[in-house]
Amino acid sequence: MPEPTATAATSLDSLLQGGRPLRITRWGEAVLHRPTRPVEVFDAEFQTLLRDMFATMLAADGVGLASTQVDDDRSFFIFRCPDADGRVLIGAVCNPVVELPSGRNRHLVSEEEGCLSLPGAYAPLARPDHAICRGSDHNGQPLEIVGTGLLARCLQHETDHLSGTVFGDRLSSRVRGRLQASHLETAYRYPPDWPISPKRPFRPEGAPDGPSA
Repeated sequence: MPEPTATAATSLDSLLQGGRPLRITRWGEAVLHRPTRPVEVFDAEFQTLLRDMFATMLAADGVGLASTQVDDDRSFFIFRCPDADGRVLIGAVCNPVVELPSGRNRHLVSEEEGCLSLPGAYAPLARPDHAICRGSDHNGQPLEIVGTGLLARCLQHETDHLSGTVFGDRLSSRVRGRLQASHLETAYRYPPDWPISPKRPFRPEGAPDGPSA
């Protein structure tokens, strides 16, 4: 694999402003269901994409967003997510590897999980409540993140995306069926180019009845 290349270092704060929302891909689109390739170039074009991804995540009210969710097949994701202590951590991780606890240190927590690529639907999924994610930051520099609480779940969820796995793949067929049904009940709220176009009001005239997401 070629050595990564980078331009002058970009501050993380500069990536949190000036971006434009992009369309979020949906389950069933090929890019979401195949493994990604490594990030090798950390140039101005890549930084622009990260900036747009942060704008997209904010517009969609998410805590994480993987490259495949904006139709890019490289291995990276962004996040803005609280940990178990309520601290909000923000960053980008390229070519991530997640380490999960084992044996007596492994503690599974079942909580509702959702995905911006299947908007409006949630299902319980058990995941370890602690995760260590290693990779490179947005400038290609080594990075390690220790995740607890929701951040641990986020790190696992986004890294799954980069291997072509959506969280529904980890559910039983029965639970996945209920998840898909919940999504269909509120699908009218999410235009095809969401979040470029905003989410529509709940139960507009003519929309089918259904529970709120």
